[in-house]
Amino acid sequence: MSFTEFSYQLVQGTDFLFLYNNYNCRLQMGGSDQWGNIVTGTELIRRKTGGEAFALTCPLITKSDGTKFGKTESGNVWLDPVKTTPYQFYQFWLNVSDEDAAKYIKIFTILDRNTIEDLTLRHNENPQERILQKKLAEEVTIMVHSPEDFESAVDASQILFGKGTTDSLRKMTESTFLSVFEGVPVFDLKKEIILPGVTVADLCALHTDIFISKGELRRLIQGGGLSINKEKINNPELIINSGSLLNSKYLLIQKGKKNYFLIRIV
Repeated sequence: MSFTEFSYQLVQGTDFLFLYNNYNCRLQMGGSDQWGNIVTGTELIRRKTGGEAFALTCPLITKSDGTKFGKTESGNVWLDPVKTTPYQFYQFWLNVSDEDAAKYIKIFTILDRNTIEDLTLRHNENPQERILQKKLAEEVTIMVHSPEDFESAVDASQILFGKGTTDSLRKMTESTFLSVFEGVPVFDLKKEIILPGVTVADLCALHTDIFISKGELRRLIQGGGLSINKEKINNPELIINSGSLLNSKYLLIQKGKKNYFLIRIV
């Protein structure tokens, strides 16, 4: 056992004593792995003050790979929308494994037993439809955020599968928009380029490297493979200006079915 591990128990016990003396805190709750740390505090309180304090633990929530479900583990979520947007929050629950979904829906929702059993049965019959994950994501997102945030997250999720529209893009908050397109290539352009208006050809092949040439761009347009803000582009000389911007600063370029690029006006 390292000194850090040894001292953690002493520090947590002392912390419980401080809370007991200064805030009349008599109960500390945690996962079952915290039992030893918590009872160190209850024993310290008994010896130092003669008073009573209590420990309450619950079985540790783990993921299917055996790792803890907690803020110190990678890939987890925060309730604060600033740290984890409603879209990211929704996506987390939507993408858990079948095994985890079957467990989490019992822990993190207030659905009754019959409803959960029915959902589980339907899910097992058609696992590819991810019925458990969808219901879990819906219930927890609405509970933590709101029905409106849930609907927005669903709409945002459709964007990458070709079902989004310009209107749905414009309804997104900037944080959600950036969450959806996290990791795609970004090109920064000065506002002087976009304000007077610029052709699609110049925008994508001259001011950015989305296309290596205007000829490549024209060929893709002829094949119906270029969209800006989810609207098909049929004319390489179409003028793009500030009225086309999303959140007053972004353009979403879709090249083919799966290649996305962001142009950000700075």
